[in-house]
Amino acid sequence: MKVLWVFAHPEPRSLNGSLRDAGVAALREHGHEVRESDLYAMGWDPVVRGSDYGHDPAERLLVGEASERAAREGRLSPDVRAEQEKLTWADTVVVQFPLWWYGLPAMLKGWFDRVFVKGFAFGLHDPDTGRALRYGEGPLEGRRALPVVTVGARESSIGPRGVSGDLEELLFPLTHGTFWYTGMAALPPFPVYAADRASAEDAERETKALVERVLSIPDAEPLPFRRQNGGDYDDDLVLRPELAPGRTGLDVHLDR
Repeated sequence: MKVLWVFAHPEPRSLNGSLRDAGVAALREHGHEVRESDLYAMGWDPVVRGSDYGHDPAERLLVGEASERAAREGRLSPDVRAEQEKLTWADTVVVQFPLWWYGLPAMLKGWFDRVFVKGFAFGLHDPDTGRALRYGEGPLEGRRALPVVTVGARESSIGPRGVSGDLEELLFPLTHGTFWYTGMAALPPFPVYAADRASAEDAERETKALVERVLSIPDAEPLPFRRQNGGDYDDDLVLRPELAPGRTGLDVHLDR
């Protein structure tokens, strides 16, 4: 595998840091190539700015249009281009982060905002039908993406009936709305629960489990999201009534 490991935690001596170090080391020991984006160590700027696209500040900024034009003309800012080159190189992406306020840390959200621009991560169309290539198709198709997420809550409270909600649904904007949208096959997340209360024994157990998980990525079954252009949705991109009849919610977009 050619793995890009994106790490979004401010403390390298944390449980997150030790998990990352063990995962990367194991991949390399087994002959896989790894490149890293340690966003806090890099001092990554998470804020979208017109300067990313060489935009004239005197004119109104239309982010999609400006980013697509800059991507096409090779005028994206150097830090964005460097991350896009890593993604182009990789066939596997590991995205590791703590779940903060039920979502991604701002640093990581800003990485996606700035790097996954139109013309690079989305915006392609089928030349025959004119339909947008997304949700299972798109520029990043052929890659696998694994979320590694630490959670402060204990496991019982972040299940289907837990007060915190179901983890797969909490991560739906990432797995479906980002990975699958751009064509990447989203793998089931690797969660570490009660991470801020983990003992040395807990850390050792989770480290071993993570190593096993990342080494098994080539054989892992992705989340079975439905393809936008696979016939399950009508022309308004609504799930056809005969599929998951009478049901609503995020789960209907999984072809169980």
